[in-house]
Amino acid sequence: MIKQLPELHEDVFSRIDCLSCANCCKNHSPRFKIPDIKRIAKFLGMKEGVLIEKYLRLDEDNDYVLQHQPCTFLGSDNTIPMKMLLKRPALTPKNAEVCPAVFEVMEKLSEGMGG
Repeated sequence: MIKQLPELHEDVFSRIDCLSCANCCKNHSPRFKIPDIKRIAKFLGMKEGVLIEKYLRLDEDNDYVLQHQPCTFLGSDNTIPMKMLLKRPALTPKNAEVCPAVFEVMEKLSEGMGG
């Protein structure tokens, strides 16, 4: 099943334009690690503590995530891409609820397994 994933991923994402969708950024938050926080705070010209207080919260896993959805940093052109299909496999079914490309990959994998 995992061996099919790169080919399916390439096929599906060649037909579905993430920038016309951005459901992932409208419905979920990435984890913000300290290097991310430092980089974003520097880019925005604010102190890290202010960035955390204004935009982030700790989730149940003690990770920094966005306080609100859609993503505060999502531009009107939907320019924050989705990156996490294999990185956190437990999130894939949840991602499939909002991302049509992930949903289609999961459907094709399911069909290939006789499901």
